[in-house]
Amino acid sequence: MSMSSRVRAKRVVQEYESRRSGPHFDLSVVLRMGPYIRPHLVRVVFLTAALLLYTATVVALPKLIQVTIDDYVTAANLIGLRWIAVGFIVVGAVQMVTDIVHKKQMAYVGQKTLLALRLDMFTHLQRLSMSYYDRNEAGKTMSRVQDDVRQLQSVLSIGVSTFSDVLSLGGIIAMMLWMDPLLGGLTLTVAPVMVLVLAWWQRFARRAFMRARIAIADVHAGLQENIAGARAIQSLHREGVNIKDFNRANRENMLANMEATRYSAILPPAVDFLSATALAIVVLVGGSLAIRGTLEVGIIIAFALYVQHFFEPIQSLTSQFSSLQRAMVAGRRIFELLDIEPEVVEKPDAAELATVKGEIRYEGVYFHYDPDTPVLKRIDLQIEPGQTVAFVGPTGAGKTSIMSLLLRFYDVTDGRILIDGQDIRDVTLASLARQMGVVPQEPYLFSATSVADNIRYNRPDVSNEEIVRAATAVGAHDFIMALPKGYDSPLQERGGNLSMGQRQLISFARAIVGDPRVLLLDEATANIDTESERMIQKALDELMRGRTAIVIAHRLSTVRHADNIVVVDKGQIVEQGTHAELIAKGGRYSVMSAANTLELDEVE
Repeated sequence: MSMSSRVRAKRVVQEYESRRSGPHFDLSVVLRMGPYIRPHLVRVVFLTAALLLYTATVVALPKLIQVTIDDYVTAANLIGLRWIAVGFIVVGAVQMVTDIVHKKQMAYVGQKTLLALRLDMFTHLQRLSMSYYDRNEAGKTMSRVQDDVRQLQSVLSIGVSTFSDVLSLGGIIAMMLWMDPLLGGLTLTVAPVMVLVLAWWQRFARRAFMRARIAIADVHAGLQENIAGARAIQSLHREGVNIKDFNRANRENMLANMEATRYSAILPPAVDFLSATALAIVVLVGGSLAIRGTLEVGIIIAFALYVQHFFEPIQSLTSQFSSLQRAMVAGRRIFELLDIEPEVVEKPDAAELATVKGEIRYEGVYFHYDPDTPVLKRIDLQIEPGQTVAFVGPTGAGKTSIMSLLLRFYDVTDGRILIDGQDIRDVTLASLARQMGVVPQEPYLFSATSVADNIRYNRPDVSNEEIVRAATAVGAHDFIMALPKGYDSPLQERGGNLSMGQRQLISFARAIVGDPRVLLLDEATANIDTESERMIQKALDELMRGRTAIVIAHRLSTVRHADNIVVVDKGQIVEQGTHAELIAKGGRYSVMSAANTLELDEVE
């Protein structure tokens, strides 16, 4: 396994471990959960009442056994035995019903809370500005929506379980001390030893489990790398080395899991030994008192039953401690995300943008992602309705940023952008988007939907006839009809069952299906072969007629006939004009044209 794979594996574990840090109990997280639980408050009260009854039955059963032996068996009271038998059946029925009720209600409230929280997070993510996605990895965001929400859901179940365990533990201790303070006090001397054992076990076991997580992460990383890089691996004939590396990682995983298993195997016997010790105290002390006639036999039997139940809540509380800590961290991460405000927002009085002619004006536009690193510096540009304007320049010059500002993926730092004389910040985002047809360099198609659904993705009201017309206009109709189900053919993930050129053609059809007044092409033909480009170039010329088109160019053929070619470098417009005018000027564009490339950094 490569070093990079091991680093990635350890980062996965570090990310997991980071969720354990922070305070064990965060009141702010609990308070923020209030609005999600409040709609189900009646159910919460109901399940709490059911839990109280269930706990009472658990604590009551040993006492009933003591009463049976001491009050009825020793007195040979058959009538009393019949009634106490009925009492056992009633207690058992109450226990069964309350257990089912509280678990069912807890599951309902938990799932409803999870549903509402995930929906809120998804809705919030839809509203966040593009700057958020620039700064945050998709995997980490998905982790918050999936893993963290799942962890936070456990707060409710942990809270209920903890409440049940505390009630059980308190009830058992109270009953033992009430029934016989001396025997109860002596029996409970085992409890501090149990706490110390659990603290010691958790300290060392956590280290072993951590080693096991690192080991399995190494295995997964190596497996993923070898599957994803199968072509490169076989071309380099590295199979033998990779097998040895994978065997080494699996051996480490085996040893780590054996160590973790050893620690897992230690705790139950230790608990059993302490339980046996407590029983020995009950038998020795209780038996001695019974022989002297100062203690009834039924109490000894009841104490033995209480001892068996005593250690279960302690073990449960210890295991829930770690889960509660992870849930608190998960809650903080979730609400940190929900507290992020979108940077691009509509004004309260934003107007609907009616169908535009397509006049676009950049007036003194400045923009930066980071205040110390300006991206655009005083962009002044007039685009007339129906014009085709091409932006050319080196990678990182600011071409895509100019286009992104028009789409309001970001807001200008200074200056303004007007469309038909209206500042785009004064209109609703939805009405602005309806005027735009966008074709990105990397076409993104949505899986588990049909070709037709992908074309109408942002225009759900368009008819099938309009879809066919758009696909025909860009030259996609023939290959779509050749698919097994034509326009109803489902697409694989990211359109994997289509070629790159076919995916781009569908992206073109999606851009024009709603008859937008402005077309934005971000190096839209960069990934299309020459034959496909020739096929759609004539269609594009026809489609752009009467529309304002902004093109970020990759190939010279794309911009040669543009009405205005804008050369951008280091965030500024350095020259503009038609192809002929710029060639005659002998400037930057002329140099690019001579080199038959539009990438300035290749000729400088």
